[in-house]
Amino acid sequence: MIRARQVRVIDDDGTQLGIMRPDDALRAAEERGLDLVEVAGTASPPVCRIMDFGKFKYQQSKRARESKKHQHTIVIKEVKYRPKIDDHDFDFKTNHVREFLQEGNKVKITIMFRGREMAHPEFGQELLTRVVEGTKDLAQAEPDPRHVRMEGRNMVLMLSPLR
Repeated sequence: MIRARQVRVIDDDGTQLGIMRPDDALRAAEERGLDLVEVAGTASPPVCRIMDFGKFKYQQSKRARESKKHQHTIVIKEVKYRPKIDDHDFDFKTNHVREFLQEGNKVKITIMFRGREMAHPEFGQELLTRVVEGTKDLAQAEPDPRHVRMEGRNMVLMLSPLR
């Protein structure tokens, strides 16, 4: 599938065989029982390597799996509060927020208002301030809790873990 007139050929042990025609390079690869793989198609002349292509693909997938194993994805967890929450419920939910932050996840705090609770958004801001105070050693609040506005019937604040 190599369309160039001449290619620079590199042996399987890394030595350069020089510039030759693709069919000569393919013949040299077949003599060794290996494949001819175009490595740098944009170079002038294109660079081809004599290698075991199946082994090369396997090692690439193995490296990709290994790098994926060490990756950490950030997950957003959500904890919902109500303005008239009891102290025990507040502490229980705040402990969950602390656990999520210790795992390295972001936490979305949502205060849900119903009916006449909508008339007193300051209760929600007070609750957000308590949550931020309870987690200030683990997280930082994205908008300041005093400047959070209503989004419909909800008040939302994001907490991200400290580095």
